[in-house]
Amino acid sequence: MRAALELFTEQGYDATTVNEIADRAGLTKTTFFRHFRDKREVLFAGQDTLIRLLTDAIDAAPGPATPLEAVSAALDALTAAFTDDRRDVGARLRPVIAGHTELQERSALKRAKLAEAMTDALHKRGVSEPTASLAAELGIRAFYDAFDQWADPASKRTLTELTRRTLDELRTALAALD
Repeated sequence: MRAALELFTEQGYDATTVNEIADRAGLTKTTFFRHFRDKREVLFAGQDTLIRLLTDAIDAAPGPATPLEAVSAALDALTAAFTDDRRDVGARLRPVIAGHTELQERSALKRAKLAEAMTDALHKRGVSEPTASLAAELGIRAFYDAFDQWADPASKRTLTELTRRTLDELRTALAALD
């Protein structure tokens, strides 16, 4: 991923080939394709791991936890995986995705899959609709809004702190709708 981001930043997404990414990463083209379907997918690697972090944390939440408390625990587990050494990746990733429709579509699909996984995990806890999907959507929105703040090189707060704060702001906004 780092090799791909370096090349996308240096010469643009469209101008970068899989061969160049593989060469920069010290791989063969065949090895690259064992791990990724195309150059787009290298930017979205690890989605299954993120889903597992979210669903495992929801499954492990205490029985009396509210849906948003379970989602909050899931977000804590997810954001713990985003250490400060990954902040520069986020900063470089955002403009690459923003500049290409196909990457925006893939990013939206990833976001939807994360929300769907959390919704399913909440269903397993006995949370009905529309509560489960609303809690999951709020959690994913909090994560992505916080990620944009965290990826800013000037940011000094952890992704966990930013996500907690953003989720609290969304809770407050939700309560104000009534």
